[in-house]
Amino acid sequence: MGTAAGAGALRLPGLHGYAVEFSPYCPGRVACAAAQYYGMAGCGTLAVLEQNEAGIVLLRSFDWNDGLFDVTWSENNENVLITCSGDGSLQIWDMAKTKGPLQVYKEHTLEAYSVDWSQTRGEQLVVSGSWDQTAKLWDPAVGKSLCTFKGHEGVIYSTIWSPHIPGCFASASGDQTLRIWDVKTPGVKLVIPAHQAEVLSCDWCKYDENLLVTGAVDCSLKGWDLRNIRQPVFVLLGHTYAIRRVKFSPFHATVLASCSYDFTVRFWDFSKPNPLLETVEHHTEFTCGLDLSLHNRGQV
Repeated sequence: MGTAAGAGALRLPGLHGYAVEFSPYCPGRVACAAAQYYGMAGCGTLAVLEQNEAGIVLLRSFDWNDGLFDVTWSENNENVLITCSGDGSLQIWDMAKTKGPLQVYKEHTLEAYSVDWSQTRGEQLVVSGSWDQTAKLWDPAVGKSLCTFKGHEGVIYSTIWSPHIPGCFASASGDQTLRIWDVKTPGVKLVIPAHQAEVLSCDWCKYDENLLVTGAVDCSLKGWDLRNIRQPVFVLLGHTYAIRRVKFSPFHATVLASCSYDFTVRFWDFSKPNPLLETVEHHTEFTCGLDLSLHNRGQV
């Protein structure tokens, strides 16, 4: 992967990072959702970083009065982002504006822990997941949610749109399940009992519409084929604490990356007999956020 060689670092004093997302428009530009005091108290900051010849620089930052846990870039405006926070609200930010959020959506009754902007053409939809056990569907142009999805029996940690199927998203929960939803129907489409532990993260394969991966408190990653959910397609072991985030590579169908409370980032190729490609130990604290660049093949 060439990951460890060109590593750059930027410190955000007093803040703990929860999520990072590369801009789909500007190579080397990253949004980071951060919180004070491990998200248990205090405020949050949205930091937009850029890598240039000088290293990583802070381009813009926006403050919110509660911890920020996730961030997603708009798919139709390079300056717009959405974050979600510990007070249950979603915030829409415009990098071209100096002041606070353009809009705030406050419907979740507990921490909003996940937010994602759909990537399929022809729809501008956002999904959020909350500790109130619901997922909500939003159109950023409309001031209230379009729909609420109920069914999980634990907190929702992750909600991710399918990159292939319009109106389809997955959710990972503390109830140990991975669930697949279709925005056109109110009920859950598919319930996968993925782990015998809380599931903290999930992601869709960029090359196979039926393949997802989950990461859980049991330290394992599991691959799931939606056409046959009785057995995982693969199980990846190596992390020593809960897996906080997992992402498939945009460039390789069988490569993925995971980060964990064990302070490491690991790269895997599930097609290989020895799937662990590399373990990176740059961080000295919980590693919560992770993303792979769409523009630069080796950049994470």
